[in-house]
Amino acid sequence: MSAQPHPLMLRSATGLPEHWRPIDRLLHRWVLSHGGWEDLARLGGALSAATGEGHSALAVEDALRLGAPTLDRDALDALAGPWLGGPDDDTPFVRDGEDRVYLRRYWAAETAIATAVAQAVQTTLPTLATAIDEATLDALFGGPATPETTPQREAVRRCLGTRLFVLTGGPGTGKTTTVRRMLMARQRLQDSPLAVRVAAPTGKAAQRLAESLREGESLPVEPIALTVHRLLDYQPHAQAFSRHRGRPIEADLVVIDEASMLDLETLHALLDALPPHAALWLVGDADQLSPVGPGSALQDLVQAFEARDASPLVRLHHSFRAEAELSAVNTALSQGDGVALAEAIDGSQGTVRVFSTTTPAAVQAALRDWAEALIADGAMPVLPADPASAATQAAAALRMLRARQWLCAVREGAFGSVEANQRLDAALRRHAGANAQGEWYTGRRVLVTRNDSDTGLFNGDIGLCLADADGRLRVWFDTPSGGAAAARALPLGALPAFELAFALTVHKSQGSEYGEVAVLLPPDPMHRVLSRELLYTAASRAKRALTLYADDTVIDACLDQPVRRAGGLHVRLAEVLGPRASDAPCSVPG
Repeated sequence: MSAQPHPLMLRSATGLPEHWRPIDRLLHRWVLSHGGWEDLARLGGALSAATGEGHSALAVEDALRLGAPTLDRDALDALAGPWLGGPDDDTPFVRDGEDRVYLRRYWAAETAIATAVAQAVQTTLPTLATAIDEATLDALFGGPATPETTPQREAVRRCLGTRLFVLTGGPGTGKTTTVRRMLMARQRLQDSPLAVRVAAPTGKAAQRLAESLREGESLPVEPIALTVHRLLDYQPHAQAFSRHRGRPIEADLVVIDEASMLDLETLHALLDALPPHAALWLVGDADQLSPVGPGSALQDLVQAFEARDASPLVRLHHSFRAEAELSAVNTALSQGDGVALAEAIDGSQGTVRVFSTTTPAAVQAALRDWAEALIADGAMPVLPADPASAATQAAAALRMLRARQWLCAVREGAFGSVEANQRLDAALRRHAGANAQGEWYTGRRVLVTRNDSDTGLFNGDIGLCLADADGRLRVWFDTPSGGAAAARALPLGALPAFELAFALTVHKSQGSEYGEVAVLLPPDPMHRVLSRELLYTAASRAKRALTLYADDTVIDACLDQPVRRAGGLHVRLAEVLGPRASDAPCSVPG
């Protein structure tokens, strides 16, 4: 990172940093138009730019890089006034000691989250105070404790009676299985049916959780799966959630999967909208990428709870997947251990492959091979005339899309998802030949890019083009209800905004898993998008096989670059949760 030109050395025609987004420039102009002077306006633009990078605050040592003036103590004192003040002042910018400056909305969100977390962990739900006994746990888990199930049993114990519980663990560690047993235990303590709402930041993640919960033994309750925005009744015209303390979520229990994708303000909204009698369970992998929006809420919660041996947390370690080679790779990536990663790849017996792909020509060759693999998977079915049978076959075809997926770290350029999609799309259209209808053909994959109330589709939903019995092409999507026949079709002209989905960015792949995954990284080891969390998130999407198209220097750069988001939630959580534990964290061995 340090080898890149300093942003203040790169000026646009207006004299502002070239890396500033339009919204950063807008805030700069807004401050000037309301009487602020240039240094304050630059501070405003830099604060906005910091949130664009995922920070909830501007770290003073990062001020120059993001376009602000130097922010030492004297400079902060000089800027103090109606624009910049302390937490208790009525100012749009908040100075938090000597280390951070905030836009007030994010300082307020951090403070509210810390207060709500402290209240939640100190509150025992009175009807759930009864401890669960070993016999009941044995019944839930189908036998006595084993080293592998001990952490899961501990999660069942700890989730009961508390208003906030966090379950974290890597891929294949049994998070969904554990949640199912947690739900069963929770229902046993309540005479009436439990009102459960299951949600995730994306529609596909919510649907995957609902499907997983329905597998195996039946639950005593039927979870209603939603996106988090649906759960909180997001109103686009007002850019606000209509669920809040005065109109809380109608539930006894709220379960949020893929909670690592929750940004600061969404977690704040969830805690605010939680009814006093209800509990919130956050489930996710704290080692994954932080959310697109500001903050790293789940990671901060896990860090704070583990440091204090706080009981509202269990971390699962043991992977139940048959592909131990992938588990070893994921562990090495999450720990940033290059030696362990090399050993895991060498011992993977071909399950994990690495190709040093550093030129556009090499990328194009790899994409040709990938297109041939997609074609070899077999032709997509022509659907029967019977609507129910057509929906069943379409749902099965949609599930088959999870067999393999190409992932890119970046969106643009020769190493990005846009060009990869174009090349794969062209290859498959050529293969379709005379059966293609313009740009459309059976097997074309699309990704919805904007929530659309008319169709009921949401950003991140995946669609598949299939042919009806009469030859008409339509695009099929999974329905939120899940099940074998849970698919519905839209005419080509009725599709909301979409892009191709043969190649996804790593960020867009969160919440999904695939049999085989190919990951393409840019060739520049100094690229700002590279991080340990990005590579871990990409690799952990794979369930059976993984291919990395990346130079060794790029992989090493990822391992050496953990994400560090500027913010103070961890500090505020430390203040409200009390002193650190002297010994081991709260993760349970196993």
